[in-house]
Amino acid sequence: MTEDDFTEQVELYRHELRVHCYRMLGSYDEAEDLVQETFLRAWRRRTDFEGRSSFRAWLYKIATNACIDETRRPQRVLPYQLEAASFPTELIPARNDLPWLQPFPDVLLDRTQEPDAELVRRETIELAFLVAIQHLPARQRAVLIFRDVLGWTAKETAEATELSVAAVNSALQRARPVLRAQLPARRTDWAPTQDPSVAEKALLAKYMDAWERADPAAIAALMHEDVRITMPPYPFWFSGRSDAYRITAANLDPSGAAYRGHWRFIPTGINRQPALAAYLRTPTDTIYRPFGVDVFRIEEGLIAEMTAFDLMDFERLGLPAYLASA
Repeated sequence: MTEDDFTEQVELYRHELRVHCYRMLGSYDEAEDLVQETFLRAWRRRTDFEGRSSFRAWLYKIATNACIDETRRPQRVLPYQLEAASFPTELIPARNDLPWLQPFPDVLLDRTQEPDAELVRRETIELAFLVAIQHLPARQRAVLIFRDVLGWTAKETAEATELSVAAVNSALQRARPVLRAQLPARRTDWAPTQDPSVAEKALLAKYMDAWERADPAAIAALMHEDVRITMPPYPFWFSGRSDAYRITAANLDPSGAAYRGHWRFIPTGINRQPALAAYLRTPTDTIYRPFGVDVFRIEEGLIAEMTAFDLMDFERLGLPAYLASA
């Protein structure tokens, strides 16, 4: 097999392997790197492929082992895993030294062409699942992904993870209760869910309208009483509708110290969850510039959680570089 032939063959699996590595690591950037590492290891070991399993399964095995090597690093986190909720009275600096969980744009998930389908079902790529699965040891994490996400048999999983079938079954039995214990309180199971619904989109339309009208009370009314708001890379976080109102009111008050300017939003998708790309026009600017992406977990018709990720590569999201003033 020539190098060009090999490259053409492995490229067929790039996108699904990137999703697999992302689930294992919780980092989009590291997933990109690990796919490249997988291809490099596969090229070096190409003579080892004997055809006893599919070429795809062989690549997954290499990718999984590469990810397990990486999981010796600290696990990816969100602010609520680090400290109690608070409402800081002064600005706390960002913590870029922490291994924050990273988002995965839907426009890149949609490029995945998974032969067995359902590779990126919403419940197995959403942020809550990524946070929960990070609590599992690396091989348990891999076993759960292969068995419960990709639907591989115990035998196929054993081959990919270099475990016995008995060890795979044992690891799965230990992993499932840990996963469920780490999922949100109102989440009784992680059964399949659909992409953002009409009702969820309508809720976000009300949210954007309330921001446009600078109405913090209307914004807070769209949230659960125990809503959670996080803003990585800032380590603090807010809990409850009352604090959600306080932080929103501060951001919308032109006379306050927290006021940054006027906001506009464009609906997008992150981790198969409803999301808004936020653009900010500062008082001294004439256009709206990219600021960050707000990702929402919506339950029972209200916002249960909002994760506001700092400035992202909007070009990667297929979003405009700026918005003109009306």
